[in-house]
Amino acid sequence: MLNAMRYLKYIVLSALLLLVATASRDHVTTVFIIGDSTAANKGGIAEGKQERGWGMALQCYFDPDYVHVDNHAVNGRSSLSFFNEGRWQKVLDRMKPGDYVIIQFGHNDEKPRADRHTDPGSTFDYMLARYVRETREHGGIPVLMNCVVRRNFFVNAPENDDDEKLRTQTFKDGVKMVEGDTLIDTHGLYRVAPRDVAQRMNCLFVDANQLTHDLEQGLGTEASKKLHMWYKPGEEPSEPKGKQDNTHYNVYGAHVVARLLADALCQEIPLLTKYRVEADITVDRQGRGDFIDLEPAVQKALAASKKETTIQILGGKWQKPQLPKKAKVTFVLREGATWEE
Repeated sequence: MLNAMRYLKYIVLSALLLLVATASRDHVTTVFIIGDSTAANKGGIAEGKQERGWGMALQCYFDPDYVHVDNHAVNGRSSLSFFNEGRWQKVLDRMKPGDYVIIQFGHNDEKPRADRHTDPGSTFDYMLARYVRETREHGGIPVLMNCVVRRNFFVNAPENDDDEKLRTQTFKDGVKMVEGDTLIDTHGLYRVAPRDVAQRMNCLFVDANQLTHDLEQGLGTEASKKLHMWYKPGEEPSEPKGKQDNTHYNVYGAHVVARLLADALCQEIPLLTKYRVEADITVDRQGRGDFIDLEPAVQKALAASKKETTIQILGGKWQKPQLPKKAKVTFVLREGATWEE
């Protein structure tokens, strides 16, 4: 009888531990991102590569204990190719009721390749509506976004049949056309279709195109280059021959855009506001932050000696820096980050 009671207690305790573990996982809401290279995670981080997608930086602006950003955006994908390659099914398999799915395509849907091309008003709208419908069928909440702008101050947009080719070009390969003072749209109806689909399907919508248009136009012809992979030869060590890429973001640009979109998401989804976080500097070895190493982040913070600086650290074990006594630096550890003992 005593052994039976002990066994029963063991079963009850195990069940309680399992319930607690499940509850701790269930309280985290996942924000999935599906889209193209403007949002995608990037490689070459350890080698110092500077290209980032805004979706890669988004986690820095939400508390990961409550909101987990799961970025599935991939370079070169359209609404059609993302689906046909089976990438959407992987998102559906991971989705749980109450999760959000940010749907942002257009940059590659407008390209001529048959495996990527869709038409606004017909096949593009159909694919967007399918993502919305299947998200809801799985208990998720869809959020449509239109595409971010290209930095195009040319009166006539240069021919561009594939944004992915920009990665293999150097500064000397860049367009030699004269730029004006006005940002010119390159997306046409591809920026309109997501809003139309959102209205028809009563879906949340974020006007990423307008937000980034206002950002780039506000910065102007020269300052807007600082958002992108736009470097003169010798200016950036990882791009010694320079680059004129007006589509893809660098670290700084990805964070500026991610911050704008995080605020826009909170306006559309007020529940997310309580989990919105802000730090002056984020450090993350995966490349989601401003730095992958703590030392340069601390040096930047110390250089701003008259200002209180918050450094957010995402994940991993770190050696705690020895700071000057009057240093105005606060560390915030998130996503399981700890100090080495």
